[in-house]
Order: sequence, then C-alpha cells, then structure tokens
Amino acid sequence: MSYMMLDETQMKELFKQAVVELIQERKDLLYELGTEIIEDFALLRAIQEGEHTETVDREEVFRILRERT
Repeated sequence: MSYMMLDETQMKELFKQAVVELIQERKDLLYELGTEIIEDFALLRAIQEGEHTETVDREEVFRILRERT
C-alpha cells in the first residue's frame, strides 16, 4: 500500500472540495440541518420568553384548547 503525503494547503483544498460535493449532492441533509437549527432557536426563545411570564393553571390551558376545536 502506498501513502501520499499532503501539505496543509492541499489538505484544505481537498476538504473544501469534499464539502462542496456534499452540499451539491446532498442538499436534503443541509436543508434538514438548517431546519433543525431554526427550530432549536425558536424553542429556546419560547422557553426564555416563558420564564418571564406568569404561570397558568393546566386546566385553563386545556379549556382554551377545547374552545378552539
């Protein structure tokens, strides 16, 4: 088995090419990753906002939900 020695510049270029190919060939993975990140940030923001609001009784929540259906 033969080994090829690569310098840092060559390694960076190979890595860039691999990332570009991945993005071009698997756009669905990139889309899923972006969606997950956005959902996580939205959930984090909702939790942070909820920490500064008054609490509501569980039954009150279910009453409101029943009224909307």
